[in-house]
Amino acid sequence: MMSPLSMLSSHLHLPLHSCCLRHTTTTLLPSFSPITHTTRTNIMSYSIRAFSSSSAQEISPSLPLPENRVVLGCGAACIDYLATVDSYPKPDDKIRSTSLKIQGGGNAGNALTCAAHLGLKPRLISKVANDAQGKAILEELEADGVDTSFFVVSKEGNSPFTYVIVDKETKTRTCIHTPLYPPMMPNELPQSSLLSALECARLVYFDGRLQETALVIGKEATQRNIPVLIDAEKKREGLDDLLNLADYVVCSARFPQEWTEAPSIPSALVSMLLRLSNVKFVIVTLGEDGCMMLERSINMMRLKANEIGAVNGILHIGTAENIPPSELIDTTGAGDAFIGAVLYSICADKPPEKMLPFAASVAAAACKALGARSGLPKYTPIHV
Repeated sequence: MMSPLSMLSSHLHLPLHSCCLRHTTTTLLPSFSPITHTTRTNIMSYSIRAFSSSSAQEISPSLPLPENRVVLGCGAACIDYLATVDSYPKPDDKIRSTSLKIQGGGNAGNALTCAAHLGLKPRLISKVANDAQGKAILEELEADGVDTSFFVVSKEGNSPFTYVIVDKETKTRTCIHTPLYPPMMPNELPQSSLLSALECARLVYFDGRLQETALVIGKEATQRNIPVLIDAEKKREGLDDLLNLADYVVCSARFPQEWTEAPSIPSALVSMLLRLSNVKFVIVTLGEDGCMMLERSINMMRLKANEIGAVNGILHIGTAENIPPSELIDTTGAGDAFIGAVLYSICADKPPEKMLPFAASVAAAACKALGARSGLPKYTPIHV
């Protein structure tokens, strides 16, 4: 993949001024000024140490608690069956796993578990069946500090679950998902429950699933002036309606260009801000290549993408935290951990130059253990 800085010079054709803060390069693109690169390093105050009792991480010094910690999410929560193999099997092969873990999964479930570990008070609206998997999903979320009182539990059908094959050779994972049945419908969430779930919420988060229910929640949140964050992993039915309600968007690497048909990621981000007039920032995660954020700012210079248009804003470039190969275990849920850290950062009013390296550190920690939740950092909050 082309590096983020190469993308800028190749596609935006705009001069670049950069300021590096540990893992983050905050990049301003003033029109037609000379190209300069200045770098300064700001060592952040987070240190990581491993718990002796588990593979999870603890970060010290502790994080301050945001004034309002309530976050409401709506989306997928499932069970993951994670099998590690030496190499991915060929057709008709029979191989043995080297390790097995059964753990909660699903984008919304993972992201809100991360948020709870960071000291937030997440609530999740979702649906499971009254089966063994459904009970395990609810029990694990509750144990991790996620409020599951707004779940719908179906008497029949099946809860969602995913087989995850983790390839030790290529450091990749393959997911085989069995969806929830019957799917969640908006009329299964009473108006009284919806209003109770939104009460005192600082932020509402959608992972792009349960679209019809999410749209009802999103419209109510917008009427109450509660900001909305959308996880745009891929194009889904109903996602465009949710994006029109968004204040913040976090995308997978492929989504911006697939959604906008722009020739590059930077120009696609410009296109997204032009199309989504209420969005304050869009982040695209790029795996080992870091991330890119386009933040709308009326006080900044115009950023122009050829044949697309221009917006006032700042383009921030974040680098991924370097993980030694011996410590990289499983990338399952790394993007969800990143989003969990972004949720915390918004609640804590962190600026981008602190948000992006913080989210990168949290995502990196999640990659050092098997499963989406085993490696999530845990923080002791400081009351301020």
